[in-house]
Amino acid sequence: MLNHWNDDDCPAKGFDTYDAFVDAAKSFPIFAATGDNTTGKREIAAFMAQTSHETTDYFINNYNYGAIGEAIGVDLLNNLDLVENDLLVSFQTTIWFWMTVQSPKPSCHEVNTGEWMPSAADKSAGRAPGFGMVTNIINGGVECGHGQDARVADRVGFHKQDCGLWQQFGLLQSEAFRRSLWWATE
Repeated sequence: MLNHWNDDDCPAKGFDTYDAFVDAAKSFPIFAATGDNTTGKREIAAFMAQTSHETTDYFINNYNYGAIGEAIGVDLLNNLDLVENDLLVSFQTTIWFWMTVQSPKPSCHEVNTGEWMPSAADKSAGRAPGFGMVTNIINGGVECGHGQDARVADRVGFHKQDCGLWQQFGLLQSEAFRRSLWWATE
């Protein structure tokens, strides 16, 4: 599912763990918990696909670190290495971006849960609910609006791959899997 996860060529080999992801998700109670079971599954699949692309051979700057740090209660501006070295903080920063409105665009969460509906201006600009709008939120200024783009194709490829694997292993049918990503302490 994650192309280079635990690959010997990956500098972060062994860094990500399922438990750290679940713990980080608990910091955002409505992540993958808004709407019905299908909505939650769709959000998880889109989140995994988008983050798979964003973390493959890619380094992001610290543009959002002040706001993220304030939201999760950590001084990231003076402790930049926490995002790289602390599993919980690493996942919290990613989920924070997903859950936070990127004005003038909605949050990725709002798009995936159907909470965002395009305005007349959005519609005339070709923006509609779905996976493409999430790509627009994350990196639209670079990847959207100019025809085919290999980066967008990569994101879609991850989405198809993730959904196929999840279906193969029965994860998308498993309420227990979805619940394990929630904040619940069941």
